Amino acid sequence: MTLRHGRGYASVNYPTGMNLGGDPSQALIHATTMGGFVVSLSSVDLGQGLRTIAAQCAAEVLGVPMENIIVDTADTDTGPHCMGTFASRGTHRVGNAVIMAAREAREVMLRVAADELEVDAGDLETDGTGYVLVKGSPETRIHVQDVALAAHFKQGRTISGRGIFLKERSYPVPETGEMDPDSCQAHACTVAEVEVDDETGVVTVLSLHNAYEIGRALNPAMATQQVEGGAWMGVSHAIFESTEPYYPASRAHGPIDFCEYLMPGPAEIPVQTSVILERPAADGPFGAKGIGEMTANAPIPAIANAIFDACGVRLTTMPFTPESILRGLDALDDEDRP
Repeated sequence: MTLRHGRGYASVNYPTGMNLGGDPSQALIHATTMGGFVVSLSSVDLGQGLRTIAAQCAAEVLGVPMENIIVDTADTDTGPHCMGTFASRGTHRVGNAVIMAAREAREVMLRVAADELEVDAGDLETDGTGYVLVKGSPETRIHVQDVALAAHFKQGRTISGRGIFLKERSYPVPETGEMDPDSCQAHACTVAEVEVDDETGVVTVLSLHNAYEIGRALNPAMATQQVEGGAWMGVSHAIFESTEPYYPASRAHGPIDFCEYLMPGPAEIPVQTSVILERPAADGPFGAKGIGEMTANAPIPAIANAIFDACGVRLTTMPFTPESILRGLDALDDEDRP
């Protein structure tokens, strides 16, 4: 028995959004009577942190603390329009829409505050802690809660805003098929280190080293978690997950529910190092691009390349099972083995 070690890498560029009919998403924002702001969306947070990103974008533009923001992912029958949660589009589309809505709401908020302070709205700014104040004269100020109370019960105004991000549709050039299919592209590279047991065919992923260029990282901690969570999915796809049984080749012995479906557990999770590179996108919310699905992509070919480096077996069908490793080794001549 020999434990063979190998290293492989793979890179990917991944589109943000789909340019089909403009691929729009809409956001609505309104202030409560006590100075909170409700962001209404029909976009879905699947665990990728969309609610947090939407709250960050709203708070940044409105100039209020993030705890003042409530994100309501409403029913799609009654909420504002959204094309869907797919194509790594959530942060890009929803973030842009929220920023647009927050700008409109901010304008109304400053006009209400200006009337209360008896100044020009153009002379006001927010301090990020919940106050609207006069530029250069911070002692002249009013709290957002008092602004909201004045709007609702004194001035009879609604502090609200609407936003929708829409990219002009691009049609293919008939002669060449050329078109503009997305909004921007993110990039990634993963280096995988594996150990292959040439007697049993078992592959162990020892470590993954990830580098991701995702525009501006609006929440670096969540971006890193998404990279490493996606890499776990990549490992799972590469060497574990299958709807067909390995041995014997009978459907009756395959997984029938998620209790029997094979995925890596804590002991199979490799050591990971992740680096986020920031090159802001011109059309992204504060420069952000999409990151979602691409995080499971690069680890898979990186693992395949590492297996080839370790034992000379080139695999193109997932999962990379012990049987496929052993069959590949048997097919190699002795001089072809590393």
